[in-house]
Order: sequence, then C-alpha cells, then structure tokens
Amino acid sequence: MSTRGGEAPEQGESGEDRELPWLAAPLRRNLETQQAHALLIHGPGGVGQFELALALAKGWLCEANDRPLVDRPCGRCASCKLHAARSHPDLLVLVPEALRESLGWDTGAAEGDEAGEGSTKRKPSKEIRVEAVRAAIAFATTTSARGRGKVVVVHPAERMNEVAASAFLKTLEEPAGDARFLLCSAAPDSLLPTIRSRCQQIVLPVPPTRDAEAWLARQGVGQPAVLLAASGGQPQEALELSARGIDGAAWLALPRRVAAGDATALQGWPLPAAVDALQKICHDTASLVCGASPRYFPRERLHGDADIGALLGWSRELARVAEEVDHPWGVDLAIESLVGQGREALKTPRSRGRHGEGLSLNSAR
Repeated sequence: MSTRGGEAPEQGESGEDRELPWLAAPLRRNLETQQAHALLIHGPGGVGQFELALALAKGWLCEANDRPLVDRPCGRCASCKLHAARSHPDLLVLVPEALRESLGWDTGAAEGDEAGEGSTKRKPSKEIRVEAVRAAIAFATTTSARGRGKVVVVHPAERMNEVAASAFLKTLEEPAGDARFLLCSAAPDSLLPTIRSRCQQIVLPVPPTRDAEAWLARQGVGQPAVLLAASGGQPQEALELSARGIDGAAWLALPRRVAAGDATALQGWPLPAAVDALQKICHDTASLVCGASPRYFPRERLHGDADIGALLGWSRELARVAEEVDHPWGVDLAIESLVGQGREALKTPRSRGRHGEGLSLNSAR
C-alpha cells in the first residue's frame, strides 16, 4: 500500500523517549553530504532504517530557513507539523499492507490499494505491489505542493515484487523532476542489482551496546542486556520480544526447556517467532559444539555436548518450516513437533535415541 505522512508513531508517554539516539549522527552526516536522488539505507533489521529514512525526509522538507540543513528538522515549522499529522502533501511512504498496522501507518485506504469499496476482503499482502509503485511514480512526477521537492520512502524495499521492482527501476533510471527516493532494506542483496547500482548507499550498523541497552531500559524493558543479545544486537527486535511478554528469565530458560521437550515454553508464540527462537538455540548450540562462541544465549545455558549431525538435521527442518510459515500449519502441533526434534538433537550422542530421527511436520498442516 502507499500512504502519505511524516514519522512513525510515538508509542509511549514521551516522544523523546521513543527516539533512537544512535540515529542522530548518521542523520546529521547524511543531511550534510547526501545529494543523490536515490538513497539505499541498509543494515540489520531492527536498528532504525525506516526511522532514519523518515527523519531524512523530514529534514529535506523542513521549512526552517533560519537554520542550516544539518540542524533540521526543526519540529516546529508548518512542514514538520504536517509530518506529525501524517498529512504532508510532498511525502509518500510505501509499505506492504501487512505491515501497515505494526508500523503505525494504518491510515485507511490509499493510492494503489487494489481492494476498494465493494471488493471481497483478502489477506493483507506482504509485498509492495506494482499498483502502489505506479501510484508513487505518478506522485513523484507532480509538482511539489510546498516547494521543497517530493520524497518517496520505500520500506522494506526488498518486498517489492518482481513487476513492482521493474517499474520502480524505470523511475530510478529516469528520475522525475525534484523527487527523491529513500529505500530501506535489511536484505539489500534481494534487490535488483540495477536498483542497488542507481542508489547511493548508507550502511546503518547495529548501535553501540551501551546506547541500545540504555534505550531499552527507558522503554521499560527488564534485563535489556539479555533481550538485546537475544535479538542479535538489534534493539527494536528486542523491544518486540518484550512487547510479546518475553522477559529475560523466560529467554534464558528456553534452551533447557526445549532440551526437556517442553513445548509449553513457546505456547502462544506466532509460528515465525517460535521458529526463529528455535533456530537461535540450534545455532548457538552448534557453535558451542564446534568450539565457537554463542551469540544469542549465555554459554552456561546451552548443551555443549550435543551431536552436530543431529543439530544439522534439526537446523534443516527449521529452515524448511521458516520458508513455509504462511502455509496452513496447526501452530501448536508444528511447535510441538519442532521442540520434539530439538529435544532429540540436544541430547548427548550417547543418550540420544533413534526414535526421534526422521520427524517432520507433514502431519502439522
């Protein structure tokens, strides 16, 4: 879908508490140096690519003529207020329909939405469809309403389907007027090489651990160091874990509960989140078995004497399910089966029974 607006919604009492402090330096640097008509902001998910793109757009469109560009956005001018109201006429944001609500862009039907009045309801698309891209192209070719140019933000850019990406490429090859494009991606290799080559790239790494933990603590996250490690250093992902009711103690207990075959440890989790957690247990255990350091769990919480062959088999099944999470699985049965395989994989080579081998989720559909 496509929708116009300004910045991501504030989710707490104080907007300042929700800001991502590690974005201040890259925002100022790129306001000062980036003049290209298309930028690709990429890095790990959950570190603020979308927020940086919106802040850059807000800075470019800010109307505070009494301050240099690097000190914008001011937050007080008419343009910034239009951003806050998500009604800026010169900003268009493209996000998949399925991400509208979670990103705070559930603002009703917008240009390019295929489902209109009287149409049958369908499952929100996880892709950015060609209709939305064509609407964005039409938007970019019109005259700026407030005279500061026009900005199109695409997030996540890798969600453009093949037809949409091809249509978007034509616009990047022949940019229209004073329009600028900001693409956000956690998987830039999934984009067409020709799209990547036509964008100046901004790499946004994971923030310093101290900054991320302090920010999480201000959001009320208990044991922020544990959940930050659980998310691979990605603070927004850690905040999502906390929002799902997963605290540090529950995360630390997860490997041993899975090793005991306790599927209730993941009860109520969406299947993608459960599979992701199991993959992290599998990854860290395999790392420990191979003499490497774990990434998501403390060493003492893992079983370092598991069989690597069994772990690889479990990993393959987890990867297969991760690619098919949209299939009509019975979620509880799927999780129970995966945890059962994990219990077998996490046993020592001497104690691991043969009865757990060859399990699959074919019965969980």
